[in-house]
Amino acid sequence: MSLWTAAEIAAATKGRATADFVVDGVAFDSREVGPGDLFIALTGDTTDGHCFLDQAFAQGAAGALVSRETQQPSVEVADTFAALEDLGRAARARVSGKVIGVTGSVGKTSTKEALFAALDRSPAAKAHRSVKSYNNHTGVPLSLARMPRDSDYAVLEMGMNHPGELAHLTTLVRPHVALVTAIAPAHTEFFPHEAAIADAKGEIFQGLEPGGVAIVPHDSPHRDRLIAAAKPYAARIVTFGLDRAADVHALEMARTSNGGTFVTARVGEHELSLTVSQAGAHWVSNALAVLAAVDAVGGDLALAGLALAELGGLAGRGARREIAVGEGSALLIDESYNANPASVAATLAVLGDQPGRHVAVLGEMRELGAKSADYHAGLAPAVIAARVEAAVLVGEAMRPLAQALEGTVDFVHVPDAAAALEHVSRVIAPGDAVLVKGSNGVGLARVVAGLSNGVN
Repeated sequence: MSLWTAAEIAAATKGRATADFVVDGVAFDSREVGPGDLFIALTGDTTDGHCFLDQAFAQGAAGALVSRETQQPSVEVADTFAALEDLGRAARARVSGKVIGVTGSVGKTSTKEALFAALDRSPAAKAHRSVKSYNNHTGVPLSLARMPRDSDYAVLEMGMNHPGELAHLTTLVRPHVALVTAIAPAHTEFFPHEAAIADAKGEIFQGLEPGGVAIVPHDSPHRDRLIAAAKPYAARIVTFGLDRAADVHALEMARTSNGGTFVTARVGEHELSLTVSQAGAHWVSNALAVLAAVDAVGGDLALAGLALAELGGLAGRGARREIAVGEGSALLIDESYNANPASVAATLAVLGDQPGRHVAVLGEMRELGAKSADYHAGLAPAVIAARVEAAVLVGEAMRPLAQALEGTVDFVHVPDAAAALEHVSRVIAPGDAVLVKGSNGVGLARVVAGLSNGVN
């Protein structure tokens, strides 16, 4: 069954098909186009997708969505971005399965991936999800446009940097279940206080379908604020958390030999035991959120437990690997994709639980606004509690943390990822546990890639 025909694309976007074609995928980045895809030629301030039409078709595109005349098979529209949104709306309208929207300051991509794995575990169900972190004004409609028409479940991530963004995205997704993972300082450059972040995340509830379920973090200081935001739109509100007062909570927890957690959880009237393969209390919270969402859409909780036990680490978000160091090896914990104060503290706690010497490569946290210096300096207790013996602090914004650590932790302060890789390659030793964590723009993925090649 094709994803879209040219006629369906034209009808959804009010465009004109210049040829008859079918597509099995959708992309707006010409580098990601594969055989049988629809290439959407978006135009922006600095780029114009129409310049890459030849490349897209050379890579196998079956058709294109364009706003100017071309000789290739296409659907012509007035505005390709508006057409992308229209295609996303049409995809959502034709799917009868359950749709889950996920947002939060931390953990949303990890929870989205875990939730997809839990729902996709059933051989009788077809699940769809956003890929990568496609969660913004272009990523959300793209993820919708890619959704197969026979999807039983769809898990769609939604992010935001400013108030009002989620209010629009949630009207495209129209979730049956809206989940907020956690609220923490992130993008504080654009918000006066953390409560304003909670308000912006709470916009996700505005798009709930009739009879929809809102899932809220019970342990958050903003729980009641989120519940108030959900009440006008949700038929039911479910809380999750480590506190036993939550609707979905952990009854017992015990660390496993491989760093995960064995959990006995209460989910409504059900009690089940499962292993969360990923390390850290934050992953137990993610797992409880997953169980709450699976239960809300009538999924199989037992299969969800199996999926959480089998879940592998996500690149940039907790993936673990043994890297060659001299005649031995070291543990590398890859958290290089993003960072804010809450997520850095959580992953430092994970590092602190590892055997061996603890090495931390910490990149600056961006978009924290006027309180950036305080947030960076505030990481010092977490660094010390994790018993970090060698730290590499990356970026100018890390200077306050460097000052806070003076005389307590052996550290160096370097300007960029290249310098960080050079230094950590000199100090790492067999048996070490190495955490790499920072905002994506710092480029610490290059440190992970360099260390993965081995250290002499």
